[in-house]
Amino acid sequence: MLIYSKPEHHDYQLYLALNDIEHSRTKANHPQTNGICERFHKTTLQEFYQVTFRRKIYQSIEELQYDLDEWMVYYNSARTHQVKMCCGRTPMQTSVDAKKIWSDKITALNN
Repeated sequence: MLIYSKPEHHDYQLYLALNDIEHSRTKANHPQTNGICERFHKTTLQEFYQVTFRRKIYQSIEELQYDLDEWMVYYNSARTHQVKMCCGRTPMQTSVDAKKIWSDKITALNN
């Protein structure tokens, strides 16, 4: 019996349905439709993997994952970004600033 993508059969789909989140997909073989993710992958390759594999020999995938997690903290909290929304801030700073702006807009709408 073939089971199609029904929310009740997949935890991810169920999570999206329960939180009223629309799952959108990009076109296959069209990386330009997903430029932000493609750029992130390139940055991760150039700034983490290529550097890390020149400096260290990993004994396990867990060891590599630990270092990647550490790099992700740096990427999101310390490394500034020059993309449209960040404007020289870190992604974390951008997110915190956006939350404040959103809160101010909601407060203004409710008054």
